Amino acid sequence: MVLDLVKFIVSQFAENAEEAEYKVNETDSAVEIDVYLSPEDMGKVIGKQGKIAKAMRTLVRAASAKESKKYTVEIKEKGEAQAE
Repeated sequence: MVLDLVKFIVSQFAENAEEAEYKVNETDSAVEIDVYLSPEDMGKVIGKQGKIAKAMRTLVRAASAKESKKYTVEIKEKGEAQAE
C-alpha cells in the first residue's frame, strides 16, 4: 500500500515516471523505499527546497502510522549506488 502511494506521487511529477525504479529493503522494524529517477526528473520530484519530497515523506509516515514498521523514502539518481 505504501509503495503504491510512493509510485502514485512520483508519477504525478516525473515526466518519465515509467522509467522510475523502486527498491524496497525490509527489516523487522523498518522499510526503506529507494526511488531511482532519471536526472531530468530528480528536481521535479524533489521540488523547490525539497518541498515535494518532504510532503511525500509526511504522507508515507501518515499512511504507515497503523503499522509497526518505520518507513523511509530515499530519492536517488539512476546509477547512484544502485548495484547495492
